[in-house]
Amino acid sequence: MFWLVLVTAVAAFSAAASAGPELSFGAVAAGVTAGSLVHAGSLIRLALRIHHGRRSFGPCRGAGFLGMGALFTGLGVAATGIAALTPSIAAPDLVAAVTTLVAAPTFLLGLLLLPGTAPTVSARLRRLLDGTGIGVTLCYSVWVLAAGPAASALSGPLPLTVAVTCCVAVSVAVVTGLRAVRHRPAAIACAGGSALSIVGLGVFTVLLSALRNSDDPFGPTADWVAAGLVAAGLALIAGPFLIVTGARRADDVPTSPHAADSSGTLAGYPLLIAPALLAIAVSVLHLLTGGRFDRAALGLGFAAVVAVALREALAARDIRSYARVLATREAHFKTLVAGSTDVTVVLDADFVVRWQSPAAARQFSLSDQDVLGRPLTDLLHPADAAPATEALHAVLAGRQHVLVQARLRDGFGRWRDTESTVSDQRAAPEVAGVVVHVRDVGDRAQLQRSLDEATWTDDQTGLANRRKFLASAAEAHRTATADAGSVLAVELDRFESVADLHGPTVANAVLVEAARRLRTAVGRDDLPARLAGAGFGVLTDAPLVHAFALATRLATAFAEPFHLPGHTVHLTADVGVADLLGATDAEDALRHADIARRRARQLSRGRDGGRVECYDKSFEAALVRRTDLEQQLPGVVGRGELDLVYQPVVDLVTRRPVGAEALLRWRHPRLGAVPPHEFLPVAEELGLAEELGEWALHQACRQLSRWRGDGRDLWMSINASARQLAAPGWLATVATAVDTHCVPAESLIIEVAEASLPDDAGAIEQLAGLRAIGVRTAIDHFGTGPTALAHLRRLPVDVLKIDQVLFSEPAGQRAPATPIVDVVVSLARRLGIDVVACGLETESHVDVVRAAGCQLGQGFLLSRPDHAEHVEAFLERHRARLF
Repeated sequence: MFWLVLVTAVAAFSAAASAGPELSFGAVAAGVTAGSLVHAGSLIRLALRIHHGRRSFGPCRGAGFLGMGALFTGLGVAATGIAALTPSIAAPDLVAAVTTLVAAPTFLLGLLLLPGTAPTVSARLRRLLDGTGIGVTLCYSVWVLAAGPAASALSGPLPLTVAVTCCVAVSVAVVTGLRAVRHRPAAIACAGGSALSIVGLGVFTVLLSALRNSDDPFGPTADWVAAGLVAAGLALIAGPFLIVTGARRADDVPTSPHAADSSGTLAGYPLLIAPALLAIAVSVLHLLTGGRFDRAALGLGFAAVVAVALREALAARDIRSYARVLATREAHFKTLVAGSTDVTVVLDADFVVRWQSPAAARQFSLSDQDVLGRPLTDLLHPADAAPATEALHAVLAGRQHVLVQARLRDGFGRWRDTESTVSDQRAAPEVAGVVVHVRDVGDRAQLQRSLDEATWTDDQTGLANRRKFLASAAEAHRTATADAGSVLAVELDRFESVADLHGPTVANAVLVEAARRLRTAVGRDDLPARLAGAGFGVLTDAPLVHAFALATRLATAFAEPFHLPGHTVHLTADVGVADLLGATDAEDALRHADIARRRARQLSRGRDGGRVECYDKSFEAALVRRTDLEQQLPGVVGRGELDLVYQPVVDLVTRRPVGAEALLRWRHPRLGAVPPHEFLPVAEELGLAEELGEWALHQACRQLSRWRGDGRDLWMSINASARQLAAPGWLATVATAVDTHCVPAESLIIEVAEASLPDDAGAIEQLAGLRAIGVRTAIDHFGTGPTALAHLRRLPVDVLKIDQVLFSEPAGQRAPATPIVDVVVSLARRLGIDVVACGLETESHVDVVRAAGCQLGQGFLLSRPDHAEHVEAFLERHRARLF
């Protein structure tokens, strides 16, 4: 719409500019009227829309009054045009002057009420006084300088009034637009549009007055008057368009008064300095050149003085208001500082204390004489001074938020835990330094230490707990160097029995004493900890070799008797050692040490005292294997995974079988064939030895019954553990098996390994009980255990199975074994004990035992252990009779 109006107006103005002042004026008036009314309608609709959307008159007043100003402009220009065409009705310059005097204040009112320009009444008054002072002062300067020929064109009060009004209004508009606090681009657009409209009206009025007062309206001045009317018309069309554009943009976001808007600001006062100096300079120049001041100049000068005086009065009020605000803020600041528990310290760029708040004397007993002029780091603990200095330099480098934890020496020389926040206020002239807010956090630090002690300490022994141990190990793992750092895992063996035998009080006392011994044995830089139950750990920075020596000292220390009131407890400790850097993390290192400890426990069974082992990867594989055995062994009988193989015992002279030994085997679908020496110790630990032994006993008796039923006169031997032998129901189990399978009792031999044979009355009684029911007994692997030959006389055994170690020829020697076997066989023959040589693998073995008088043998040379059907084939080939 604007561009259509502008193009039409420019075309009309150009066509009429050469037709004379009257036609030019009519064309300009028509174009200005149309443009002003169109934009007035847009502004009024915008005001109504804002009012409808906000339900308030506040945001819409600016657009409304600007629209009213455009409306007055259009109507006034239209009335001026009518007056120019009909001079008898009214003077056109008078109508134009009235239009200017009415429209200019309306534009200014709308501009001051526009959102973001001057939100408060005080701010609007300052804008008016600033603009009035500037406008009147400039009018005065121009009037004095232009007094003479130029002033004659503005003869009469009406043109002068219009000129002053326009100058003041334009100054107010410019000041208001440039000093808008929000929506500044929109405010500048509205201020520029208002200034264009006011200037256009002023030029319009002045040109009409000049044309009317001219003696020759169609003389030489007609061309420049017509050009001036066209320029004024273009300004009156462009001004409302800028106002519409800015008013729409100012409505985008609602605004609220700002603190600076309500209280004012002193930043605008220098605006009056330049016009005032110009007026003074013009006045002095005018007086020096002999000029005089007419009434108009005096009136303008008086008006300028009044405007400046009012502005100064307002400034004085603002200064008093600022003084009250500053006094209130100062009092508030003093109250906060005086009542605060925080101490405020101001430092210079070298971190020297320049000022401290009064709270320093109350909180830390520090006087100004103790602090001022000293570097802040002199007041801090030496261990905390370097980190604090680094934090202060970080603030100077531009870091925004810095928190300093440091110990501060108070007035009594005590170290106090403090926490400080630091901010750089060197750019603020009121401070010009680094501000440090110090607060006492001693209670919080003590609480934190108590929490840490509860969190990281074992409450029963006072040692570090597992969490503390792993955290320290993780830190050591992160910072450890090559060949440095080891982890020890220690566990008291048989500790569970202490509580069962002596009660929990004695067990707790043992743990406390064990913790004391642990602290005594380790180094000053080592970390002892209680991990769980009777398990302890040690973190040391020593390499693996020194850690092994430490572990040996620990095992020795724990092997000493625990002398407690009324009790003496004997325990041992197994220790595992692992390299800290040999693991991926702290948890892995502790797991390695525990694997080594469990390996040491397995190897130390049956020995006095603990054992120390260093971690090896093979231990982990063995542990996994043993864990699988422990998980799979229960229920093995029910799953049918057990089997018996048989190894014949033959007469060494005739090479005919006389008996067989039943050997237990376990075939697992996933683990494969598991040898007896691997799963039988596990069965002993799990308490499954009796179940497996009973199953093997019945299977062997069943097979023996089948063979004897087929006419094979053989005997059958089967192994039994010491735990089976000591079981109360073992004799009844053997008797039941013999009766159930209908085998002669004398055809069954129970073998007990020499190494596991207990040398006590209970064992002798059990062996005698077996002989009483007709079952024969044998000592297996004789020569590998502690049994003395003299003990054979009192042990009720029928068969002695000598081990290969008695008749094997040592490397590089000839025939030293024959006398030993000869002694054993001779003694056994005298005691009525049969001798079987086990482990015959070569003919030389057979020669040695036969030479000693041994008639029976068993070994791979004669026959390997095999299933019953293969043994039966062997028996068929060697039909035998019981010797």
